[in-house]
Amino acid sequence: MMKYILVTGGVISGIGKGIIASSVGTILKSCGLHVTAIKIDPYINIDAGTFSPYEHGEVFVLDDGGEVDLDLGNYERFLDIRLTKDNNLTTGKIYQSVINKERRGDYLGKTVQVVPHITDAIQEWVVKQAKVPVEDDGVEPEVCVIELGGTVGDIESMPFIEAFRQFQFKVKRENFCNIHVSLIPQPSATGEQKTKPTQNTVRELRGLGLSPDLIMCRCATALENSVKEKISMFCHVEPEQVICVHDVSSIYKVPLLLEQQGVCGFLTRRLDMPMETRPRRMLTKWKEMSDRSDRLLEHCSIALVGKYTKFSDSYASVIKALEHSALAISHKLEVKNIDSANLELSTLQEEPVKYHEAWQKLCSADGILVPGGFGVRGTEGKIHAINWARKQKKPFLGVCLGMQLAVCEFARNTLGWADANSTEFDPDTKHPVVIDMPEHNPGQMGGTMRLGKRRTIFMTNNSVLRKLYGDVEYVDERHRHRFEVNPELKSHFEEKGLRFVGQDVEGERMEVIELDDHPYFVGVQYHPEFTSRPIKPSPPYLGLLLAAAGKLPGYLVKGCQLSPRDTYSDTYSDRSGSSSPDSEISELKMPSLSNE
Repeated sequence: MMKYILVTGGVISGIGKGIIASSVGTILKSCGLHVTAIKIDPYINIDAGTFSPYEHGEVFVLDDGGEVDLDLGNYERFLDIRLTKDNNLTTGKIYQSVINKERRGDYLGKTVQVVPHITDAIQEWVVKQAKVPVEDDGVEPEVCVIELGGTVGDIESMPFIEAFRQFQFKVKRENFCNIHVSLIPQPSATGEQKTKPTQNTVRELRGLGLSPDLIMCRCATALENSVKEKISMFCHVEPEQVICVHDVSSIYKVPLLLEQQGVCGFLTRRLDMPMETRPRRMLTKWKEMSDRSDRLLEHCSIALVGKYTKFSDSYASVIKALEHSALAISHKLEVKNIDSANLELSTLQEEPVKYHEAWQKLCSADGILVPGGFGVRGTEGKIHAINWARKQKKPFLGVCLGMQLAVCEFARNTLGWADANSTEFDPDTKHPVVIDMPEHNPGQMGGTMRLGKRRTIFMTNNSVLRKLYGDVEYVDERHRHRFEVNPELKSHFEEKGLRFVGQDVEGERMEVIELDDHPYFVGVQYHPEFTSRPIKPSPPYLGLLLAAAGKLPGYLVKGCQLSPRDTYSDTYSDRSGSSSPDSEISELKMPSLSNE
């Protein structure tokens, strides 16, 4: 029987349910179980595709082109799985499916209501999606972790709570458990940990028909025993069912924190799951990573030049990809967030202090990254940053819009086309170096981009990025764009040294650019950050970090192998028995759990 673990949240949203759900999945996977995950978002949007990053953070893109909540990115990174768009369930999707059924006449003669029709549709969706294989071996999952977004008590999440109240009886008690994540505030005036908000949220949850099996308490510092006992007494659980999830230096420590408090043992008993007694190499890898991240001495700074820098979740996957790469080369990462609009001359006139601060940050960084984005605001600032990176020979990576603007910058300053631009920002430009794609439908915004996993073919053997990928002929990466580099102008750029080393299967779309006579000047049309993993960093980001740390030439000379000092397994080689002098980064994958 499939085992379901529902993760709910109380007191405030953004409390860390996604990391906790991912961590629970990670420790269960380390026990040899196949785990999948579903994220429920109670908003009425069909998907996350039309959101501003300031609403819910970045839009994460899946292999099948699904534009989903960033928590699915956490699931993929922690569990090393590949999800589909139906793993993100929204109120909009549920109502759309029920209304479509009603129009077809499936409910003929019936009054269509929230209960039972909406609640039944939610349960059917969860049961069906939980069975979809998410790993390369194609095995049906045994455990499904379901995260319910928002906060218990919100009007919009009520149908979902009611659906799971019914669901717990349908699948039987031994196949369903509820983890409730709550906040333990600690007012600075007294320094005392307060339990009242947790008592109230658990009472509300129980009033709605769900009883938490584990209460995970988010707090700044470790939970005191007296506080634990008080929560146990007032929330109708044993003290060992109250789990402390205090702030930690690295999210890699959260699975270890839960494991230390017996979460895995509790869940295997509560859900009657087969427990594996073999050593858990996967959790050993997490311990290695968290220990390494704590004692890194060398620093590397990357300037992140974007327009949504006020909110860190706007570039969650980009920052994670940089962290994965920095950890792989044993450097402590410093991300310098720069609002691209502050690099523009208009800011110099209006707010000169912001202008000079932004340029000081940019000039002092070891590498420059321009991520994807939409809209004209801040694009000139990004072009200034790219121009500086190109002329000063600073390592540069442009992703999606970042690559398109690198082409615009080169056209303006090297080819002499002063008005070169993207038709997204200047439809009347005489030199449209970036144009909208033929299949783009300007009438509708949602789901009309070139989305999902697409193949990029390397056109040359001496490409730096090709070597970083392991000298492969092609790569499959995820895309999300409406505009593309104008293929008709390709020859003008290549004559001057900007080479299009990667193209799509038809040879019509420019996917990868590289600049001659530069330490690392790379642009990619796809989003490599979406497939970066903690133990398998994304090659374009790894290249940027290596170049920023001055290690790229040596890495390429060695055939893209890290020195023994830089590999994950060296620190614990006597325990894991897997360290060889030149461990290739391609071998540092999550260990297979089936044949351990």
